[in-house]
Amino acid sequence: MLASSRAPVGGSRVAAWHTRGVDPADMPRRRSSPLRATDAAKVPGLMTVPADLEPATRATGPVIDPDAIRFTFPDADRALSGVRLVQDVRIPGDRLAFAWEAGAWNLAIERPPVDRLEYKFELAYSHGDRESVTDPGNPVTAPGAFGERSVLELPGYQRPGWLDSPAPSGRDCPLEIPTRSVKGAVHGRLWSPPGIETDQPLPLLVVHDGPEYDELAQLTTYLSALIAARRIPPVRAALLAPGPRDDWYSADGAYTRALCLAVLPHLKKTVATTRTIGMGASLGAIAMLHAHRGHAAAFDALFLQSGSYFHARHDAHERRFSHYDRVVRAVDTMLRAKGHRDPVPVVLTCGEIEENVENNRIMARALRAQGYDVALHEVRDVHNYVAWRDAFDPHLSGLLRGEPPCATPS
Repeated sequence: MLASSRAPVGGSRVAAWHTRGVDPADMPRRRSSPLRATDAAKVPGLMTVPADLEPATRATGPVIDPDAIRFTFPDADRALSGVRLVQDVRIPGDRLAFAWEAGAWNLAIERPPVDRLEYKFELAYSHGDRESVTDPGNPVTAPGAFGERSVLELPGYQRPGWLDSPAPSGRDCPLEIPTRSVKGAVHGRLWSPPGIETDQPLPLLVVHDGPEYDELAQLTTYLSALIAARRIPPVRAALLAPGPRDDWYSADGAYTRALCLAVLPHLKKTVATTRTIGMGASLGAIAMLHAHRGHAAAFDALFLQSGSYFHARHDAHERRFSHYDRVVRAVDTMLRAKGHRDPVPVVLTCGEIEENVENNRIMARALRAQGYDVALHEVRDVHNYVAWRDAFDPHLSGLLRGEPPCATPS
């Protein structure tokens, strides 16, 4: 896991890309031809590019075959010493290197079991420098914690319908909440639906990485669209900024006290609140669960996405994260508990092939055995904001309506 004060991390699949030399925005951006399907036979692992392909002199974007995805990066003058595919699906590293042929670098991989794929190309130069760029032949991109990435939407992927629904602008108020247990204040924004006064009692969604959730996953757009459509009741959202994220969100007792003894009381004095739902992704998810376990009355429900519930059996590769041992100890304490004095409804989502899925399954089983009403929904994506966005409806929607977690369809 790479340390970052802003980006949700929780697995070695997440890497910061450092660009030198060419700015991706200055590279040629051509709309690719419609994705083509051929009758290519399935070949396990790395596949060779058919010899009858025409030389690639311009970027054309990826091609989807029935069993493979083919990528091309033009390099007629062979200015590069190598090209690799950078992505988050668990594919062996030796199957991600491109081969140079006929004026271009080419790679074919088996189609992974996801509905969309975020990726970049890592370019290697003979003088030793490297840079990561988006695919110049693919105009579809997605924002992320470490910058923009190219996106391939595979057959079967469906964008959430609420993205195209009316979403009236709400009202934002800045938050600066002083605390004693952590240095400085906790910052963020308090979002309210239009036409709602502060004394009107509403549910309160308290969100770790709140500004990032809103910018990269359009959280308040989702809330506004579904409130306007009367699919969820009016709800406020406290969008908490992460501060020193790796410290605060790694089962840190000082931050937990700040959240439960300073932030939540301040919010409930500011606006009339009926019930409080905690929300977070990756490290932000375990921080929210850790707060609930230590302060039973803090939350009435939890919505946790791709939680980094590090488990020694499955996550030893995360040891380079500075607070790995603290997280493992906190998780082990939760798993070994015989119960909890105030179990609340919990909804978890996680990519069905992402690295965190095993520890999410273990946590879901443990919470269920301890008396929680818990549901784990596995999605066909991995560890990114769009995957978390796409799971809001129906899974967060049901929780906001007060429905039992297990009543929400997968």
